[in-house]
Amino acid sequence: MTKIEKIVLSYSGGLDTSIILKWLQETYGCEVVTFTADLGQGEELEPARTKAEMSGVKDIRIVDLREEFVSDFVFPMLRANALYEGQYLLGSSIARPLIAKHLVGIAREVGAHAVAHGATGKGNDQVRFELAVNALDPSIKIIAPWRQWNIRSRMQLLEYAEKHHIPVPSDKRGEAPFSIDANLLHTSTEGKILENPAEVVPDHVYQRTVDPVDAPDTPEIITIGFERGDPVSVNGKSMTPAALLTELNGLGGRHGIGRLDLVENRFIGMKSRGIYETPGGTILLAAHRGIESITLDRAAAHLKDEIMPRYAELIYNGFWFAPEREMLQALIDQSQTFVSGEVMVRLYKGSASVISRTSPLSLYSADLVTFEESAIAYDHHDAEGFIRLNGLRLRSWAARNSR
Repeated sequence: MTKIEKIVLSYSGGLDTSIILKWLQETYGCEVVTFTADLGQGEELEPARTKAEMSGVKDIRIVDLREEFVSDFVFPMLRANALYEGQYLLGSSIARPLIAKHLVGIAREVGAHAVAHGATGKGNDQVRFELAVNALDPSIKIIAPWRQWNIRSRMQLLEYAEKHHIPVPSDKRGEAPFSIDANLLHTSTEGKILENPAEVVPDHVYQRTVDPVDAPDTPEIITIGFERGDPVSVNGKSMTPAALLTELNGLGGRHGIGRLDLVENRFIGMKSRGIYETPGGTILLAAHRGIESITLDRAAAHLKDEIMPRYAELIYNGFWFAPEREMLQALIDQSQTFVSGEVMVRLYKGSASVISRTSPLSLYSADLVTFEESAIAYDHHDAEGFIRLNGLRLRSWAARNSR
C-alpha cells in the first residue's frame, strides 16, 4: 500500500474540521493542505486561515468559488426546474461536486495521494464527496475520519480538542448546536429539536428570511430577464450569476420567500428533517417556469417534467459527474435554446407569483386562443375528427365492458 505523504482536507475552520486536521497530522504523519471554499456562506473565512496556521499548515487555500458555483452548478440545475421529492431545491447537494472538483484539482497540483472530508457516516454528504472524487480521479484515496476514528460522542470530541489545545468556542461546550450548512443558494438547519418532526420550528432557526406574517404588507414587483434558460438581469440591470442570486436572496428574504420544513429520504436509507431557506432560488424557479410556459413546446415541456425527478435524484444522491446526469443535462440544455425573455414576479408574504411573461421567441398566439374572431384560420370542425379519433379506444373499451 502506497504511503500517504500529503493530504488535501476540505476545511471550514470550524471545530469538527479543526479536530480532523489535527487527527490527520497525528494519524498519517504527513503534510496536510487545507482547502476552504467560499460558496457565499456569509461567513468571514480569514479566521480559517489563522486556525490552519496555528496547526502548522504551510499550504492554505481559500478559494472564491461563488461565480463558478452559480454559473456552472446552480444555473444548469435550475434549467431543469429540479426539485428533490417535489420540494427541495438541492442547495447542499449541488455544492458538494464543486468542492470535490477543487479538492481533486488541488491534490493533483500539489501531488497529494489523498483527500479528506468531515462528513459523518450517517449523512448524504459523504456519498456526494466520494462519488465525485471517484468520477474525477479514482487513483486518489479518500479519508473519512468520522468512519475511521474511535470518537463516538460529542463529549469525546471536546476532550480530544482540549487535549490537543484546539480552541473550543463557548457556544460549542453546552448542548449540541444545530447542524447548519450555508451557501449562496440556501441555508439548511438540522439537529436538536428539529429531529422530532412533530415539533414546531422555533423562530430563531430561520436566518435568511423573515416570517411571512411579518413581511411587508405591500407587494414588490420585480422583472427577471432570461437568455437561453439562464437569468441575466433583475429590473433591467445585467448582473453576474453570483451577484444576481445575491440580489434575489435579499429581495426574497425580505418578503419571507423560500422557507421549507421537510422530512426527506436520505440516500443511505433513513429519513431526516431539515429546515431550508432558499429565497433567491425559489424566485428563480417560479420565474424560469414562467418564461418556459411561453417558449417551450408542449411535448418538450412535458418531457422535461417527466425526467426532472430522475435528474434531481441523481444530484441529491451524488451523481453529478455520472454519465447519465450529463446525458440528461445535454437534453435539458438543448431545450433552453429559445427560453429567453422577461418575467414579472410579485413578491408578497412568502410567495413569488408570476404575473407577466414576454419573449420575442414566444410560441403563444393570441390570435389562435382568442374567443373573438381570429385572423388565423382555425376550423372548429377539425376538432370533431380529432376528438373522434382520440375517443376510438375508449369506445372500444366501453363496448367490451358492457358485454
